[in-house]
Amino acid sequence: MATLLHVDSSVFPGSASASRAVTDVFRKAWEEQHPEGTVIYRDLAANPVPHITADAHSAGFAAPDAHTPEQAAAFAARVALIEEVERADAILIGAPMYNFAIPSTLKTWLDSIILMGRTAATEDSKIKGTPVTVVASRGGSYGPGSPREGYEFVQNYLEAVLRDMLALDLDFIVPELTAAPQNPAMSELIPLFEASRTKALDEAATKAKELAERLAA
Repeated sequence: MATLLHVDSSVFPGSASASRAVTDVFRKAWEEQHPEGTVIYRDLAANPVPHITADAHSAGFAAPDAHTPEQAAAFAARVALIEEVERADAILIGAPMYNFAIPSTLKTWLDSIILMGRTAATEDSKIKGTPVTVVASRGGSYGPGSPREGYEFVQNYLEAVLRDMLALDLDFIVPELTAAPQNPAMSELIPLFEASRTKALDEAATKAKELAERLAA
């Protein structure tokens, strides 16, 4: 049966998080299609992975039998994360925008799974072509033509890493204006936020079902 790797990175729990609300809908729709499937779940806010150290980095460029004990321990933690990605038939990532970029916990996870010669820079990668859906929520509007278009570093960065480096089949769901209900200065934008949220939730359910059917074909 199919395996979904679900990664959340919002610091806010449950429905208080715009990205978690959407990834939850996606996951539930996926599970309806794969009741006997497997979901590997990582909450990077609750259980952050270690930052890359010199030992963890250098071990990726050395033969295993040449690793120091420190390198071996650090590299084993990276390999465990990589193996989760390699087992996945599909990947779901919650990536809210914080200060124009992704959460540091998500960046740390990506640093761990990017390994030259295994997941990147190789034609033999086991994850090449794996579908990945990213819920890129953001408090304002950063789309083409918006005043802050030039500050959009979430999708640009993830396209470079997930699509270009890791050769994943990348798709985005983008709930916008999520700060409108909390920010009085954005109160006039609440209807646009509500429309964006509804669209994102609908897309999550639809995309999960379509992806599940595609993988089952």
